[in-house]
Amino acid sequence: MSSSVGMVITHLSLTNFRNYARLELDLPPGIILLQGDNAQGKTNLLESIYYLATSRSPQTNSDAEVINWLVRGDAMAFARLVVDVKWDGKTQRIELVLSPANNGSPLSASFRKQIRINGVPKRAMDLIGLLNVVIFRPQDVDIVAGTPAARRRYLDAMLCQIDNHYCRALQSYNRVLAQRNCLLRTLRERNGDVSQLEFWDERLVEHGSYIIARRGLAIVALNDFAHSIHRDITDGQEHLMLRYQPNFSAGAESCNLTFSNWEETASTAARLAPIFGASLRQSRREEVARGLTLTGPHRDDFRFLLPDIDLTVYGSRGQQRTAALTLKLAEAEVVRQVKGHWPVLLLDDMMSELDGARRRRILELVNSAVQTFITTTDVDAYSVDFLRQVVRYRVTAGRLERLAS
Repeated sequence: MSSSVGMVITHLSLTNFRNYARLELDLPPGIILLQGDNAQGKTNLLESIYYLATSRSPQTNSDAEVINWLVRGDAMAFARLVVDVKWDGKTQRIELVLSPANNGSPLSASFRKQIRINGVPKRAMDLIGLLNVVIFRPQDVDIVAGTPAARRRYLDAMLCQIDNHYCRALQSYNRVLAQRNCLLRTLRERNGDVSQLEFWDERLVEHGSYIIARRGLAIVALNDFAHSIHRDITDGQEHLMLRYQPNFSAGAESCNLTFSNWEETASTAARLAPIFGASLRQSRREEVARGLTLTGPHRDDFRFLLPDIDLTVYGSRGQQRTAALTLKLAEAEVVRQVKGHWPVLLLDDMMSELDGARRRRILELVNSAVQTFITTTDVDAYSVDFLRQVVRYRVTAGRLERLAS
């Protein structure tokens, strides 16, 4: 963790977002500590930054939920989020406005996103990657302990921030998958000609092979950093490994998922394509019988392994939480490697459930980033020396008060 080049949020403006009726906040580089009791708005502030980076909330799938409850019943209810991001000597302004998309009840209205970059209207796809962030939340232990779907969502969110082609391939794959599943159900019900699947199989292989290759490369890159980070956090007592598991029958070893650099994705996807296509043909009869596509990256997984245990199945809660935090710190390193700069780190309540030694080592790692937001309800978890070096805000009912160091 040696580079000092990174993105810095210089100003954040929130209107009617969660419990922030109005916030105008100038921000410095370095570590920004947000302290206060629960339900005061610390996590909401991190959520707003993530929302501006990705156009999605990490907390909810409903845009209506992020509208301040005091105005949610108003026919003209809206939320506005604006951030100024400085990088490489330039400042970009990202603006996102949520407003009702229909004339129904404001409480049940769907909301339309309007995105502007430097004042110019843009699509959500154009937004992703302009502000790179890595967020850690207590719920992220579910990446380790939860379902394969949770791990796939994590990889998709990470990769979309650093690879626009991946994001487009993922959208195309999901559309093709829906069409193919519809055709499979029709073939099952009408005993139709299975050769109709060939067109959709080709499209599925085209987009899916790129997704598998990019995910495989991401896991290899994450593993390289996670191994050393986890060793540091655990004082050399644990040696974490990440392993990608494509779902089709050839398996990861037959796919030859080994990489020396980020640019090997296209050639790896080309090697994967015939294996993926053969797996689709082998599973065709079962897929028609079930009316469902059973082969492809929509059923992939990856594992967190210590030499003697699979943390997803057998890890303690503390081990799973440490592995999840390790993953996020490794993600920051991968973003730096690929994009050439540090992302903004958003660390929500990262110290809970960790012992003193692990806290100290994590803070040493975090200190290398260019800008980091940390939330806490317990300032005593941090040393006096650390508190002298950071910018501190007390968060109370959606208001921020800067504290003396």
